[in-house]
Amino acid sequence: MTSMPEHKTLAVIGSYADAADPGLYLCEYDAASGSLRQLQAISGLQNPTFAAIDGDKLTVYAISEQTDPSGQRKGYLSAFRLDPVQAQLSLINKEESLPAPTCHVELDRAGRCLIVSSYHGGLLGLSPVLEDGSVGPSADQHRHEGKSVHPAQSQARVHSVFVDRTNRWAVASDLGLDKVFVYKLDTERYRLELHQEVSVAPGSGPRHFVFHPSLPYGYVIHELNGTITAFGFDEERGELTALQTVSTLPEGFDGENGCADIHISPDGRFLYGSNRGHDSLAVYAISAETGELSLVEIVSTLGGHPRNFALSPDGRHVLVANRDGNHIVTFRRDEASGRLSPAGIELTVSKPVCIQFVTLLTSH
Repeated sequence: MTSMPEHKTLAVIGSYADAADPGLYLCEYDAASGSLRQLQAISGLQNPTFAAIDGDKLTVYAISEQTDPSGQRKGYLSAFRLDPVQAQLSLINKEESLPAPTCHVELDRAGRCLIVSSYHGGLLGLSPVLEDGSVGPSADQHRHEGKSVHPAQSQARVHSVFVDRTNRWAVASDLGLDKVFVYKLDTERYRLELHQEVSVAPGSGPRHFVFHPSLPYGYVIHELNGTITAFGFDEERGELTALQTVSTLPEGFDGENGCADIHISPDGRFLYGSNRGHDSLAVYAISAETGELSLVEIVSTLGGHPRNFALSPDGRHVLVANRDGNHIVTFRRDEASGRLSPAGIELTVSKPVCIQFVTLLTSH
């Protein structure tokens, strides 16, 4: 008999932490229950809040920050080797990424470069990935200028960059400017070239963006006004066109809220966005014909400040990082309706911010 390949799904969790304390965690995901089992906790990084994973090259990249002798906070990238058998991370190297603390990192689809974002610096930067998986010195940086109408928008605030499926375009969401920028990505020369600027409603504060996995649409979640904007995306021309804006909040809610994260189910049928303050996930059905969203439900995240969340690779579960609840809560996902129900499972983690999954082939 021929043995079937064995797969292992792991999750990397980033958090707010002092360098002396654990801040980056490696866990194993159980597809049957949706639970996470902690395998490793890594200290030595100040606020390793976001990570990116290259499953093919078995490397994990995490952002962090350090303060230099002059008192300036700087962003750093650390590369880790992932042992698929032992399921352990080991440090390869650490390299400065931007002259300001960073809040997000994106690995391009070819695994050649890392794009980091700085909310406090209004910057985005590109660092090459070297042959051994290590991070090279920063190769390109862009600073946005300006402001908008909200008190939090006194300057440019780049919150994230996401790369499209063709690996030709990178979309940067600038919360401070109420703009979404499309950059042309050149992975050979390690360059980003500004291609398009799209303005959104004043005071909305675009934060995270997601491309539809198969259709010509993209979606941005706005932190400041509790909305999501749907775009048509022409991947040949690299152009976004606004289609629709919807609320993430129930009618009549007038409390404090700040949206955070946004994801689409693996089958492309449903979109999820998180509310911090209302502490919920908003669930929408996606029209394949128009790209427009229709609300399915709004569900409590069973904890405070759901900063980020992730859909499991099999699409069966949604795991929510409740930063102020100090836990990750698992929800079962009905793949037909998109609806969520609590699985009754939690993992205690101090101030979790980011969850990234990777599925590895462990034997042939």
